Amino acid sequence: MTNGPILVVDDEPGILRVLAISLEDAGYRVVTAAEGQEALRRFREIAYPPLVLTDIKMPGMDGLALLKAIKAEHPETEVIVMTGHGDMDLAISSLRYDATDFVTKPVDEEALRLALRRARERILLRRRLREYTENLERLVQKKTRELLDAERLAAVGETVADLAHAIKNIASGLEGGAFVLEKGLESDNREYLEQGWAMVKANVSRIRNLALDLLGFAKPVSLRRMPTDPNEPVREVVDLMIDRARAQGVSLEMDLTPDLDSLDIDGPGIHRALLNLVTNALEACSNRSAPDKPRWIRLSTSPLYKGVIWAVQDNCGGMPKDVQAKVFTRFFTTKGSQGTGLGLMMTQKIVEAHGGRIEWTSEPGVGSRFMIVLEE
Repeated sequence: MTNGPILVVDDEPGILRVLAISLEDAGYRVVTAAEGQEALRRFREIAYPPLVLTDIKMPGMDGLALLKAIKAEHPETEVIVMTGHGDMDLAISSLRYDATDFVTKPVDEEALRLALRRARERILLRRRLREYTENLERLVQKKTRELLDAERLAAVGETVADLAHAIKNIASGLEGGAFVLEKGLESDNREYLEQGWAMVKANVSRIRNLALDLLGFAKPVSLRRMPTDPNEPVREVVDLMIDRARAQGVSLEMDLTPDLDSLDIDGPGIHRALLNLVTNALEACSNRSAPDKPRWIRLSTSPLYKGVIWAVQDNCGGMPKDVQAKVFTRFFTTKGSQGTGLGLMMTQKIVEAHGGRIEWTSEPGVGSRFMIVLEE
């Protein structure tokens, strides 16, 4: 039951021999030592036996010091001390240092048997508790893996369903374009031919955009951080998009805080995130019917303590409540035949890789404001 020998320690050879014979007759494998230092050496040599029976009064290292040393090296070993009738204070002290029990000398065989049984019960209880804990840990790990697998499967299923819906929409557009083309060919109607061909080209472009966005979204974001002026990505995006905005009758403006502290960021990544937000804002401005006032998109920077906020704001009508609920949904787009719905998802991915977040507000009939908040 003990899965190991019992170490018996006593400086009196006669008592040591009697105890060894008695314990061997009871089925124990006995190792003996005549004093504390020898006992500690034998304790290490036999790789920490589960049971130690030691006299408390010995020359040199006494039983109390041996108990402390054993518990310091291997707390799970059960130690029973033997003491004379006049040494009860020492016996009680041994219990404070986590001795299992004590027996008085001369050792009564029945008292020793009961003390050993209690020690074995503690060993067995500890073993069962350890096995229960290990089994519980394995069960938790197994259930965690199953839950993660289920979540991944659900995410894959959701993504596949969303992707299938996006592809179905493109296929429907292609079928519609092909139908108009066929009608144009049958009737030799140039207007139908032009309309059908425009529909086909638009959906082919959408397929290409979807493939490129999927490839970009599937790749892990690998940031190349370097000290960067937070205003620089804004200037680059405005330089890139100002002609397109002007062609759509939209004023692209900057409101930059000067002398911002340099940040360790991936400048091209932030550039791409801002570009996605500006592209979406331009699309919102172009979709607004019969504009009755000047339309504008404003990019701004503002400082945070050890950070910055980039904002893209427009006055192009905002988003309806049903659209707001789907802003960061895969493959959801308000761009008709040109959108894939992954632009904002990619923006979110880039920002989260920086340890930042995206906050946004949108008021139907007024406009929207998206903010990239990055705190170092």
